[in-house]
Amino acid sequence: MSTRPRATQAKQRPAKRTSAGPIAFFVALFIVALGLIQLISTFHSYALDLSELNSLRKQEAALVAQKQELENDIERWDDDAYVTAQARERLGYVFPGEQPIRVEHPEAVTGKKTPTPLDGADGTQETTLPWYSEMAYSFKEADAGKDKTRGRDAHDEADAGAATPSDDQDKEQQ
Repeated sequence: MSTRPRATQAKQRPAKRTSAGPIAFFVALFIVALGLIQLISTFHSYALDLSELNSLRKQEAALVAQKQELENDIERWDDDAYVTAQARERLGYVFPGEQPIRVEHPEAVTGKKTPTPLDGADGTQETTLPWYSEMAYSFKEADAGKDKTRGRDAHDEADAGAATPSDDQDKEQQ
């Protein structure tokens, strides 16, 4: 009697182990997949943060250079000789007793064309007038445009009225 129940017990045990194996495998596979997703997400965040850090470092370097340049400008403007030179160059100031001389066409004196910052890449030179001259020029151009428009309106009115026979007779009599 004791041999038969052991055989039936032995047959029942392997069946339970084979059914738990695939479930454990899929659970383990699911856990590994979740871990990989978390790992990839972490590396992606790291890469984004690293690129942002590098751009901020570049921006910081540019700002430090700009700050240094502005501090140099402040030091230059604190120097009286620099302020005097700028007043002479930009505004045309002279000291009392000096005779100001301005050469209108320096290329006529030196024989060389002086380079100006207004020279274009194609070699053409644009002229810049003072603001008041530009304003007067724009007023003249606007008035010239009105005169042309007025002339056209008067001409159009004359063309519309020229079709009458009484106007033709008046012209013949004159």
